[in-house]
Amino acid sequence: QVDAFYASIILFVGRVWDAITDPMVGFFISKTSWTRFGRLMPWIIFSTPFAITSYFLIWFVPDISRGQVMWYLVFYCAFQTLVTCFHVPYSALTMFISREQSERDSATAYRMTVEVLGTVLGTAIQGQIVGKVDTPCIESSFFFGMTNSSVAMEELNMTHDTESLTDTRNAYMIAAGVIGGLYILCALILLLGVREKRESSELRSDEPVSFFQGLKLVMNHRPYIKLIAGFLFTSLAFMLLEGNFALFCTYTLGFRNDFQNILLAIMLSATLTIPFWQWFLTRFGKKTAVYVGISSAIPFLIVVVVLDSNLFVTYIVAVAAGISVAAAFLLPWSMLPDVIDDFKLQHPGSHGHEAIFFSFYVFFTKFTAGVSLGISTLSLDFAGYQTRGCSQPGQVHFTLKMLVSAVPVGLILLSLLLFKLYPIDEEKRRKNKKALQDLRRVEESNSSSESDNTELASIV
Repeated sequence: QVDAFYASIILFVGRVWDAITDPMVGFFISKTSWTRFGRLMPWIIFSTPFAITSYFLIWFVPDISRGQVMWYLVFYCAFQTLVTCFHVPYSALTMFISREQSERDSATAYRMTVEVLGTVLGTAIQGQIVGKVDTPCIESSFFFGMTNSSVAMEELNMTHDTESLTDTRNAYMIAAGVIGGLYILCALILLLGVREKRESSELRSDEPVSFFQGLKLVMNHRPYIKLIAGFLFTSLAFMLLEGNFALFCTYTLGFRNDFQNILLAIMLSATLTIPFWQWFLTRFGKKTAVYVGISSAIPFLIVVVVLDSNLFVTYIVAVAAGISVAAAFLLPWSMLPDVIDDFKLQHPGSHGHEAIFFSFYVFFTKFTAGVSLGISTLSLDFAGYQTRGCSQPGQVHFTLKMLVSAVPVGLILLSLLLFKLYPIDEEKRRKNKKALQDLRRVEESNSSSESDNTELASIV
């Protein structure tokens, strides 16, 4: 029951703070010394308990009359920071477990499959626990005569049953506890099951450079910029679709009781088709997979708003959207290690920049989530969206159609154009792989010769 204005401030400040912490964490990771657990794993180990605590406190309603806004702002920013401390090193682990491109691609496919599966599981847990609390919709007549929405919501809160509100608070706390337990379980599996290999990410002759020099080198690497740009618009397209599809199903299509199952169909379809896209990119190349995978959603996004409301057609669209979501999840992350390999060949004298590459990648993921949230909130508010209304004005239906169809289609087409400019195709990737193998072979040979000479000198 925090005022909508303050809730927006909390989300905005949290996203801005998140934008600051991503490169900061990347910087500190690049300066971290190797330990017996590795360079990245200590960040995951020590951030996990604090991240769980802050996540739990986000859903806790403190018994204070003042200071609630500051409470949620502090713990929301803390949670964003601690998730960054987990997600950046977790993503960068791909570069620290193998030198082989095929093994990195396979690891990325497994990682994204389980990430999407985790999203399905988290959505199901939160949805089922919180959804059991009855929160009936409000008839449009309730809003008639109200001069502004804040007065309407104040009247609503006064009439809202206190027992129902308590049940809702308890449901969110239970869901937070279950998801926090899953967080611990997954972190333990990662800790016990994955080992970093220092030699997988760097050449023996590498000399470290400062963070700002490394940042300048990274941001001047054109393949990385083009990949980030394509990834940015692709992510924004699918986040707009994902963020507004539930409202679209509920109000525009009239499937109030089915939208959870429709969203579940999207995520299950994405989970099951990631292995297919892994095979496809291995067989036909990553750029071809990008064109086919991401563009396959376009005709279905058009169909769902052109045809009359039909539950069967909606499920078909949901499955098709999930197939494209799988490609959008997997392919950009699968292409990032290729960019890092290309960077290493062009700058063989620097190392330790993997965290910088991945931190900005993670940042743009979160940035697009914030932009998507802002676009959706402002557009629906401008159209006259009524919170918890049983029905919505005609302008809201039109806005929802734009947010789940026209805008995502335009962003997908723009991202495909940017991916067309991405220079690392399969031929370039094979050449880079061979060049890196030759370079490492030379480095290992030189290192072996130096070791032999040192041993001979010590004997003499």
